[in-house]
Amino acid sequence: MKIIHLISGGDVGGAKTHVLSLLAGLTKTEQARLVCFTEGDFAAEARQLGIDTHVVGGGLPSVLRTLRTMIAEDGFEIVHCHGARANLIGSLLRRRLGVPVVTTVHSDYRLDYLGRPLGRLTYGTINTVALRFLDYYIGVSDSMGDLLIGRGFDPQRIFSIYNGVDFTGHQPSLDRAAYLESVGCGGWDGSVVVGIAARLSAVKDVATLIRAFGLACKSCDNIRLLIAGDGEQRAELEKLAAQCCPAGKYCFAAWIMDTDSFYHALDVNTLTSLSETFPYALTEGARMHCATVASRVGGVPRLIEDGVCGLLFEPKDDKTLAAHLCELAKDAALRVRLGDALYEKAAREFSVEATVRRQREIYETILRRKARSVGKRDGVLICGAYGRGNAGDDAILEAIVGQMRAIDPDIPLYVLSRTPKKTSARHRIGSVYTFRFLRFCRVARRTKLYINGGGSLIQDVTSSRSLWYYLLNITAAKKLGNRVLMYGCGIGPVKKARNRRLAGRVLDRNADIITLRDNYSAEELGRMHVTKPKIRVTADPAFLLEGAPDEAAAEFLRRKGIAEDERFAFYAIRGWKGMDGAIPAIAEAARTAWQRGLRPVFLAMEPQTDLATCRKAAAAVGGGVPVFSAPEESALLISILRRAGLVVAMRLHALVFAAGVGTPLTGISYDPKVEAFLDYMGQSGCPSVENVTAEALLHNMQLALDGAENAREKARQLRVLSSENRLAAKKLLEDAK
Repeated sequence: MKIIHLISGGDVGGAKTHVLSLLAGLTKTEQARLVCFTEGDFAAEARQLGIDTHVVGGGLPSVLRTLRTMIAEDGFEIVHCHGARANLIGSLLRRRLGVPVVTTVHSDYRLDYLGRPLGRLTYGTINTVALRFLDYYIGVSDSMGDLLIGRGFDPQRIFSIYNGVDFTGHQPSLDRAAYLESVGCGGWDGSVVVGIAARLSAVKDVATLIRAFGLACKSCDNIRLLIAGDGEQRAELEKLAAQCCPAGKYCFAAWIMDTDSFYHALDVNTLTSLSETFPYALTEGARMHCATVASRVGGVPRLIEDGVCGLLFEPKDDKTLAAHLCELAKDAALRVRLGDALYEKAAREFSVEATVRRQREIYETILRRKARSVGKRDGVLICGAYGRGNAGDDAILEAIVGQMRAIDPDIPLYVLSRTPKKTSARHRIGSVYTFRFLRFCRVARRTKLYINGGGSLIQDVTSSRSLWYYLLNITAAKKLGNRVLMYGCGIGPVKKARNRRLAGRVLDRNADIITLRDNYSAEELGRMHVTKPKIRVTADPAFLLEGAPDEAAAEFLRRKGIAEDERFAFYAIRGWKGMDGAIPAIAEAARTAWQRGLRPVFLAMEPQTDLATCRKAAAAVGGGVPVFSAPEESALLISILRRAGLVVAMRLHALVFAAGVGTPLTGISYDPKVEAFLDYMGQSGCPSVENVTAEALLHNMQLALDGAENAREKARQLRVLSSENRLAAKKLLEDAK
């Protein structure tokens, strides 16, 4: 690959470190060139690292001409921009070049000029506009990607990367005492030294550290504060320190060059930023085994797990920060434990080699996408009950997205959602508001496959309008040129005769393949006279979802008051007519099971509608029964269900997830889909909400526990069947080429 990087050349701090370390790594395997717009330390250091470095100065027209010629004559395949000036030039070059232009977003561009109103008005505005005219974006951390999505950038043109540092062979040039002496802190060697290396600007919020240090000094006489950096707030911060902190216990050291010696001299590294992507200050400190306290912003929690490899606090919370500083000052063993744990995690996951490898993968993806046929239909449009806060429905979407990417990692994906920004951020796909029909049509004209599913969308129990909505979209998608796949669906109940005729006619005329999650749905299609599409009973898409690590599930449950070795049963019930009569029976069965060793835990799969009912049932059981909302992350939800001894559910997807991981299960029916699923699982006699009794429920619970081994075998079978949904999608995509 041949990549040209553009940067102003006056950059300092994390952006400078990122670009230089990245290019030093890339040049080992790729042809990479750095172009600066000013001569200076940046260009000089790049040359020392062996990076092919050019300085292109002059006015904007001259710079554009020179770069156009250079890129064309030397055959660069990607233009990579860093910073406001480079983004402006990249946006102006883009139309004439015919090569992708990508930018790395190192920080929140709306906060880059915080405290500098003139700079924000000029350079900040130019950068904000220029960013909209680039092809791809690389956010330094997942949270920066989320921020861009929230501001309307296309999630399918956004990548994430994390800053990495070199963990091999780094030794400080000065020992602790010598370094402290060199920055004017002689006599501090026996103290606990707290430090920060940051630009002294409003967004870094060093003022919070100064206030916290002043509070900590009142109970910890042995701590000292070393502030390395410079910036527009320096005079203001020096004045604040004089007011808050005892004289002789703090020092401003200006910019530092020897970062290894600086961090080696610290006992506690800090970061107090209001906004960050993924700061080098943390990984550079980790390299020297520094115990670390940081604000909970950006990608920081990705590195620092609170209490495990560092301590976190909310931005501007000087009191909590002061408490953390005192705790670390008084406990040398804690400092060592946190510092060593941070080193191990950072060296494993955030090395410069990992960053270079990730950047190379991003370039390869961009070039693959550029090579896709221009002007042809491309992509998949997914329609379902998404973005409504239902853990089961959102898990179906996650499963479908994962399967589409398994077919083609670069295929454009779009989904209809009630909360499009949230859905886009979570799944990194395009999203259209559910009821923006014209926007739906514009997307459907470009895609080649329309997926309806999963879930029970073809039913009129919710309302006839819901059924008509999905049938309209199926018809429109087909007329706009898409193949139509009903993906792992449940069909029915459709009760009204008119609706049954309409649904049967629309599906028969427009669906190409229908995959179903149970036999009842296949029988219902037969009764609706749907014969033309290929129909196959497979399994729910969510069976293919993977769970999170067991440690994550154990920690989640521990925070909810459930010990790691405790046996418990989940009850996933929901608000429904007749529940007031059903709750006493559920509560009695839960109490009896508890006496037999299964503690009841009530789980709200859709908190908006389920939480109140779960709390009412838990109160009826008595004894402080836990009640909590299902986690949004499907992987974590699946893992906590895997740890349960039994799942008793009205919510279908609590049953589906439990079945997928082989947890014994039984249900209470409020809808034929629950009975159909349990029948598919080989369970009969599912009581309904209207007729459930404690005796019947306990009988089914015991049968489920006795058949635990069968449940695990059934889970393996269902995963195989669920994969056939993907095969159907793959066939239709291939046929549409």
